Amino acid sequence: MNFLACDLGGTKVLLGIFEKLINDNSPKLIFKKKYISSEWISFDLILEDFLKNECKNITYPSSACFAVAGPLSNNNAKIINLSWNISGNELQNKFNFKSCELINDFAVQIYGLPYLKKNQYSTIQNGTHSEDFNNDLHAIVGAGTGLGIARGIISGKKVKVLASEGGHVEYSPKSKLEWELKIWLKNHLKVERISCERIVSGNGLSRIAEWRLSKPDAQNHPLQKYLKEIKKNDAARKELPEIICNLSREGDQLMIEVERIWLGAYASLLGDVALQELCLGGLWISGGTAPKHFKNFKSNLFMKHFFDKGRLKDILKAIPLKVILDEDFGLFSAACRAKMLLKT
Repeated sequence: MNFLACDLGGTKVLLGIFEKLINDNSPKLIFKKKYISSEWISFDLILEDFLKNECKNITYPSSACFAVAGPLSNNNAKIINLSWNISGNELQNKFNFKSCELINDFAVQIYGLPYLKKNQYSTIQNGTHSEDFNNDLHAIVGAGTGLGIARGIISGKKVKVLASEGGHVEYSPKSKLEWELKIWLKNHLKVERISCERIVSGNGLSRIAEWRLSKPDAQNHPLQKYLKEIKKNDAARKELPEIICNLSREGDQLMIEVERIWLGAYASLLGDVALQELCLGGLWISGGTAPKHFKNFKSNLFMKHFFDKGRLKDILKAIPLKVILDEDFGLFSAACRAKMLLKT
């Protein structure tokens, strides 16, 4: 029996057909295709093309789960960047799915955790397992273009998703340098507050670099020309995080400093989430930056900031810390949810 999964963002739409195997709980991918969102006037046309033209020689999917980057209400979603309005009920009727669900593109990842295989993740810290604690609670944090946080209760194969907007909590500087960064960002972005997402994200890494390059000692840095290009063409900003990381690896001292600030802020946020949730089942690092920064997540710098919680640091040693390495984990998780919908 086949089912459909979708990871729908403002830039791209990734669709996949999966099948349910008798002796394997994880969904098996049959076929997937990526669409560029801006090339289509509606999501319905993308889905119609995929089902009619790309999947005509395979069994039609019985259920579907669409993970969407946008606000959700009553199985409806609005993709703000594209002005798309999507209704799960309308998709179900139009494309003859037996069941169809829209879900937040980050919260859906909780559904994928029980079905992960060893090649899809790696462990930084095992933590401790004790019958005295609730080991069913998991939390997942992921920096990509933005910053997502979700929580869930996983008991065997039973999953309860607890959505969160924790990425938008106030950014809390821990040093004089970080205070300077926060004030600069407030003035630069003309906003009253700075959320963690403004720092701990791909865009955040770029902003930290812009702040550092605004200082007098950085006026001759090679990236100054690139910053001028960004002001003319904002699309170029998407390439900046990778450029920063490449320069850091090549030994550029300013970009090393930028990356260290970003990693410290990320680790500190993870420590805060761990304390708030007491997620003794596991704290998972996900998002588009996770596979690229896996080595950094294992570094002494990162773990120092993670544990830097004063009297409560020992609690953090009990929490398993893991990194999702599968770049298509969002699609995989939507498939896991679509598989569950087959039973409803």
